[in-house]
Amino acid sequence: MLETSKPSVREQQHPLIRQLADCIESNWQRYLDLSPYELPAEMGYVEGRLEGEKLIIENRCYQTPQFRKMHLELAKVGNMLDILHCVMFPRPEYELPMFGCDLVGGRGQISAAIADLSPVNAERILPDAYRHALQALPTPQFSQPRELPAWGEIFSEFCLFIRPSNLEEESQFLSKADEFLRIHCTHAAKASPVPVEKQSELLAGQHYYCAQQQKNDKTRRVLEKAFGSDWAELYMTCVLFDLPIPQ
Repeated sequence: MLETSKPSVREQQHPLIRQLADCIESNWQRYLDLSPYELPAEMGYVEGRLEGEKLIIENRCYQTPQFRKMHLELAKVGNMLDILHCVMFPRPEYELPMFGCDLVGGRGQISAAIADLSPVNAERILPDAYRHALQALPTPQFSQPRELPAWGEIFSEFCLFIRPSNLEEESQFLSKADEFLRIHCTHAAKASPVPVEKQSELLAGQHYYCAQQQKNDKTRRVLEKAFGSDWAELYMTCVLFDLPIPQ
C-alpha cells in the first residue's frame, strides 16, 4: 500500500504537479501490487541551495512483480522552480515499455510537460496491444507543442511534449497522462514473462534508454550547481536512471 501522508513539498508546488503526482500514485495503487524499493542511503529526501534559494528533493520508489523500480521525484527550488519526474522501469522478464513523465514550472507557469510510453525492444516499436489502445485515445490539440531534445529518439510516436498555455490544456495533459498510466498498468498486470533469449534484448533497450536520459544537460547542471559534480553524477546514475544489472 502507498503511504497515506503526502510529501510536504507537494503541497507547495504548482497545482498540475500536485494533481499529476496524485494521479500517478492512484493508478499504481489501483492496478499494481506495490512493495517498497530501497534507494541509496540519504537519497529519499535531500536539501541544498541553488542560487540562494532552498532546494528540496523528495523521492518515492516502489516495486512490483512486473516493475523493478517505479520512481516519483518531486523537487522545488524556492519560488523559482517546481519539478515532477517519474519513470517506471520494467523487469526484463516482461516486454513492457518505459512510462516516463516530467513537469517543469516556475512562478505559477508550467513551461514543459512531457509524457510517453517508450519502447525498449530492438525494433523500438510499441507492442501491438499498446499501439491499438493509444491510437484509440482522443487527440487533443495543443497550442504550444515543444521539440524533443537531440537525444529524444528513445521516445515513441505517441510522446506528448508541450507547454500548456491555459488551465484547459493543463487538464488535457493530465487526462492524457492518466490514460497512458491506465493502459500501462492494466497491460502490465496481465503480462506474461517472455523467453530468456528475449530478455537480453529488453535489458539492452533499458540500458540505451537510461544512457540517453543521462544526457539531459539541464537536469545535470541544476544538480551540479546545488550539490557538486560528483553528487550530481551519483544521483543521475543511481537514483534517476540507474541501469539494471545484467542477468
